[in-house]
Amino acid sequence: MIDLPDPEADWAPATSSGGNPARQCSMFQAATEPLVSLALLAVDLDSVARRLRLTIEESWDGHGVVRAAFFTLGGTDFVVTHHERDPSGTCVWVRKSGPVDPAARTAVLLTALGVGVEAVSYSTWGVGTDLSQLPAAWRRHRNRPVDSHQRFWENFRKRTGMYVGRVTYDGVTTYLNGYDHACGGALLDGLREWLADTHQAGQNLIWRAQVVQVVFPEGRPAEPWSEDEHRQAVAGLFALLEGFFEHLASRHDATPETR
Repeated sequence: MIDLPDPEADWAPATSSGGNPARQCSMFQAATEPLVSLALLAVDLDSVARRLRLTIEESWDGHGVVRAAFFTLGGTDFVVTHHERDPSGTCVWVRKSGPVDPAARTAVLLTALGVGVEAVSYSTWGVGTDLSQLPAAWRRHRNRPVDSHQRFWENFRKRTGMYVGRVTYDGVTTYLNGYDHACGGALLDGLREWLADTHQAGQNLIWRAQVVQVVFPEGRPAEPWSEDEHRQAVAGLFALLEGFFEHLASRHDATPETR
């Protein structure tokens, strides 16, 4: 987790006016419009609340307790949350109204928090987003979203059950597919072609089916799969993904850096 600086000396609580760039409203006032996910920050929610002088409110859903703070900052309605089943960090949500460029919204929040994009564990806007609106001192971190996806993968690989509950092949691949879709294909782009080239997996198959073909060369096990078959499939998937990410890293290292 990244530590945030203390609030500026002239910042009043966000529930009142006076110096603080954030202005808080209650979740009961703000729970009318749908929210869209923006990012996961490698920052504890209590640290965000301390920095912006927010009051954290608590509610619950069918899966557990959720803590949240709703506030307006730079023309955007933000919500920062942490659900007891979430990975460590702070989930950031925004409304569809207001400034729509994700990088601009992220820059506003990070500026107020006093940190750079190294605090972004992963984002729904993925690699390739125009970060020109970030402060100049942070532009040296333009490629950090790539590292962010790697950090997500390392955490997911080590603590899979925290993300998916019961670890099954379908559960793991569905979560990874959803994450990849949310970040615009930044995590798994090229995987299907790589599996076809390096493991002779069927080029007409989606990557999840290709992995099954590689892990079970004698044929896909009959349904329902046993616990051992799920474990074998997940272990095989993770080994293949490690190879794929090493391939991407070696290809990146071989590409001359341009400025």
